[in-house]
Amino acid sequence: LPQLAETGGGSAKAGGSLRLSCVASGFTRRNYVLGWFRQAPEKAREGVAAIEYDGSTSYAESVKGRFTISQDNAKNTLYLEMANLKPEDTAVYYCAANAALTADQALGVMTASPEYNYQGRGTQVTVSS
Repeated sequence: LPQLAETGGGSAKAGGSLRLSCVASGFTRRNYVLGWFRQAPEKAREGVAAIEYDGSTSYAESVKGRFTISQDNAKNTLYLEMANLKPEDTAVYYCAANAALTADQALGVMTASPEYNYQGRGTQVTVSS
């Protein structure tokens, strides 16, 4: 079964940047789409970004142009570069894997069907104004 462990996160001011990393293990990478979702208090879970094994990506509208998902398949590591951060980006960010066929589908699964996700423990991102 996939095992995922996030690092990075922390605090930043609005307009700043942060980078999240996730080391994945225990599964055949090409069989899963990897990505990030976030959960803020009293807000709905939101799939943020997803990436297929071949590098195809999908992003939530709320982060397009600001966040970049990438991967190093040789290191089984997933990244999320977050730029131009806003206070509304404050949330716990989770690395996730699911067996969706495309990054678009994976984003939807992360948001609406968490029971189909493997996920890490999460890392806090706090953005102050």
